[in-house]
Amino acid sequence: MHLHAGRFGFRSLVLVAAAAAMLSCPCPSQAEGLPGATAKDSQVAKIVSLLMPRRHISRREVDDQASERALGLYLKSLDPMKLYFYQSDYDDFTQYETTLDDYVRKGDLSVTYKIFNRFLERVDERVKTANELLDQEHDFDREESIVIDPEATRYPLNADEARDRWRRQIKYNLLDLKDEGKEGEEAIEQLRRRYNRYARRWHQTDTDDVLEIFLTSITSSYDPHTTYMSPSSLEDFEMLMRLSLDGIGAALREKDGYTVVTNIIPGGAAAKHGKLKEDDYVVSVGQGEDGEMVDIVEMPLKQVVSMIRGKAGTTVRLGVKPGGVGDVEIYKIVRAKVQLEDSAARGQVIEHKGSDGKVMKIGYINLPSFYMDMEAARQNRRDYRSSTRDVRRILDDFREQGVECVTLDLSKNGGGSLTEAISLTGLFIDQGTVVQVKNADGSVDQYDDEERGVAWDGPLVVMTSQFSASASEILAGAIRDYRRGLIVGDEKTHGKGTVQTLMDLARELLGTNRENYGALKVTLQQFYLPDGDSTQKEGVPADVVLPSLTTYMDIGEDDLQYALEHDRVPKANHHVYNMLPPDVLGVVRARSTERVAENEEFIELQRRIDSYRRQKEEKFLSLAESEFFERRKELDADKEEEKEALDQQTPDDEVYRKYFYNDEVLNIAKDYTEGLKQQNLAHAG
Repeated sequence: MHLHAGRFGFRSLVLVAAAAAMLSCPCPSQAEGLPGATAKDSQVAKIVSLLMPRRHISRREVDDQASERALGLYLKSLDPMKLYFYQSDYDDFTQYETTLDDYVRKGDLSVTYKIFNRFLERVDERVKTANELLDQEHDFDREESIVIDPEATRYPLNADEARDRWRRQIKYNLLDLKDEGKEGEEAIEQLRRRYNRYARRWHQTDTDDVLEIFLTSITSSYDPHTTYMSPSSLEDFEMLMRLSLDGIGAALREKDGYTVVTNIIPGGAAAKHGKLKEDDYVVSVGQGEDGEMVDIVEMPLKQVVSMIRGKAGTTVRLGVKPGGVGDVEIYKIVRAKVQLEDSAARGQVIEHKGSDGKVMKIGYINLPSFYMDMEAARQNRRDYRSSTRDVRRILDDFREQGVECVTLDLSKNGGGSLTEAISLTGLFIDQGTVVQVKNADGSVDQYDDEERGVAWDGPLVVMTSQFSASASEILAGAIRDYRRGLIVGDEKTHGKGTVQTLMDLARELLGTNRENYGALKVTLQQFYLPDGDSTQKEGVPADVVLPSLTTYMDIGEDDLQYALEHDRVPKANHHVYNMLPPDVLGVVRARSTERVAENEEFIELQRRIDSYRRQKEEKFLSLAESEFFERRKELDADKEEEKEALDQQTPDDEVYRKYFYNDEVLNIAKDYTEGLKQQNLAHAG
């Protein structure tokens, strides 16, 4: 069995590669609404309500709790910043808080369309208001602010309040464009096109899209990785599976009308380019060396993806706001297929000199993913590539070079093949359970390393961060439970401890997929470590924690709404190594804490972390021009420093980058190895 244990699920992959043509109908001057659900839509709603309690790991019915959560998620998916609906709309909709589940079970989608068509009315009203406000003068010296945290506000009570909120929104957008060098009529016309495009986009929504938004609100009330895929989305997925599509190798999502980068795929064009990062905002796209830069704010994500995707070897230019603020930078990226070689494990022997002046040979392995060349393996080719085979070769070379400790870097490893994670763990342990998997019926299966012997039995340090997810958490967690090595990095890893599967609804309903009813991506299993703890939400804690910006980024599983809770299953019987003695760990921690406290670069990093945390807590932003640009200047400086720090932590083109953070990891590895030697626990590998 070959399971995939990656951080980013199906939806993100479709957004990377799949493209769909935009409907071309003009935006109506008044909301016309959609006619309502088809008989097929009603059938789909019924089958989803039946399958969820049968297939989801929670086995929970579509009940009142699901109803209340789903209503909130549906409204949030339509109006995330509370700019369109009135409070009276929301009050009207709350009558369905505990009955939405009853409607779904009956296949009655009337409430779905009542809410959606009301939203279309409000969009037309607000866009009309916005166009009027764009023709007016705005006082940029006035002391007032805009809400940037939707949780800190409510829906407007009346038309006057809605108009005032949009007046502030326009002021913010004009200041934002001025920061990009666009003022006057140019900025006004860009915003006019943007708002009109937003209205046109929603009026072009078809019943398939409404069904997907609504049913995903129902399914995501169970957990954020369980979603409904409409027939058109399923066709996109099937195209992705059939074809080898080219692009930049970045997963994208939509956030409040913006296109945001969620992942850079190792070995892809963006990774090779080196500048595009997670949490960057893409605001414009141009083709070739000199094609027009097209504003994509409020553009449907599928259309954005179709513009970014293209033939390998061609150039796409992206207008990017690093981290979502500041000046727009233009990145020229040459499209390419992801090559296995570019995302493969790489190793380097480092002669590290500690504060005592002594030099120690440390073998460093950079492992960006758990991979296997499935086609070559199926053909029984003796030389097929896999992460386990590549790491074994590196370890063999390390032994020949006489390294005393191995450092395995999983800090940017978002997952991959579960089979590979198990076999690669087996390079460091001599047989035993690596991961436990709980099924929807409550049964628990154990997946073991069954190969006798190890490739390295000496000191082992595993580097992790909040970017380390799924399969990498399984390896790190097993090493920790076996007391086989030392985990160093962020306070914890990403925390995605669940497994999803794709269910074709036509096959479930009719026993055939000759018709397209869409699909359900459902969470049906959960991962547990050998000692019984789930990796869900809590991830794998580090034995030695180092200061890091990624610790405080909202990129973990516990930052997602309605993520499944952490729990436990019985402990598996397994060997416990004596490679993490408490006294050795205590000394290693103490020495690291002392070094970090005295290191100027770590002190500066801590200052940036404190500034970053303060910014995250802000709920309002001044619209007085002088204050706005003063704050923007401060944010730009902080973002540039954060970007430099992240560039150092996440090198794309080097096996190992020498800088203060990595130096401290190697200091820790040296202290750890020497501590084991003193207790006669360190071996030659």
